[in-house]
Amino acid sequence: MVVASPNPRRTEKIQAMELPAIDLSPSGRSAAPRLIVEACERYGFFKAVNHGVPVEIVSRMDEASAGFFALPASEKQRAGPAGPFGYGSKSIGLNGDVGEVEYLLLESDPAFVSRRSTSISDDPTRFSAAVNGYIEAVRDLACDILDLMAEGLRVPDTSVFSRFIRAVGSDSVFRINHYPRSGAVIHGEVGFGEHSDPQILTVLRSNDVGGLQISLEDGVWTSVPPDPKAFWINVGDVLQAMTNGRFLSVRHRALTNPFKSRTSMAFFGAPPLDARIASHRELVTPRWPRLYKPFTWAEYKKAVYSLRLGDKRLDLFKASREDGIDM
Repeated sequence: MVVASPNPRRTEKIQAMELPAIDLSPSGRSAAPRLIVEACERYGFFKAVNHGVPVEIVSRMDEASAGFFALPASEKQRAGPAGPFGYGSKSIGLNGDVGEVEYLLLESDPAFVSRRSTSISDDPTRFSAAVNGYIEAVRDLACDILDLMAEGLRVPDTSVFSRFIRAVGSDSVFRINHYPRSGAVIHGEVGFGEHSDPQILTVLRSNDVGGLQISLEDGVWTSVPPDPKAFWINVGDVLQAMTNGRFLSVRHRALTNPFKSRTSMAFFGAPPLDARIASHRELVTPRWPRLYKPFTWAEYKKAVYSLRLGDKRLDLFKASREDGIDM
């Protein structure tokens, strides 16, 4: 992976692009499977609107995260260091990647959140209730979207993707990132460097401050406008492998804002460690042969965490002719 540079490169191109917004309400649901597939094939990224996550659940999570990041540094550090779970600042992962970010990384298990909340908040019951309520709601949203994806791909078993996230032992995690304002800098600094998400699916939202960018080709970045009422959905590496490369695991990054702080929340839906990942048989044909050899999530996770932030990951698991076409 490439270490995040302190500022965006001057040779980079920033472009405007209309990214898909997909209506998940009952009136828009009949078109959603087709539109989701089209978005994931072209962009690996789309905005979910009319998603059904209650406003009060989002508001409680916003309040809880704002309260934590407003604490003095000495109090926030009680929840760290991140290893990998807990509070971290500047350092991203274990391989020397850095960014202008502080964060909380938590397992998605309610019991873990409840235990960890005692070192995060003076009112751990209230904090854990806010986090667990939010995780449950966005997990349900992720699974609903994954079922719509399978329907759009015409896979007979529409739970083929979502069952990995619903499974006992799912390795899903929840991350809250806080990017302090960058000060007197025109374009901001790299808050979180270029990368793709290794898991199946990411459900992301932020406050009303921009900073997220996606890259569909090297050196070209598209800024994603903030919308606190919506969720941005992006394909992870595992889903790219499961769809045999039809869906794109998009590379993205976050820049700081010169004038305002930005907070984002990401639910990373992941399978259990022993889950076997392979391209679904309906998506492997003589005209579209297998692109990736089967692997477990534990194998892929180990490979990913041995790399730096910007390195290409799925290339390590490219298939050969001997890998067959079964799932």
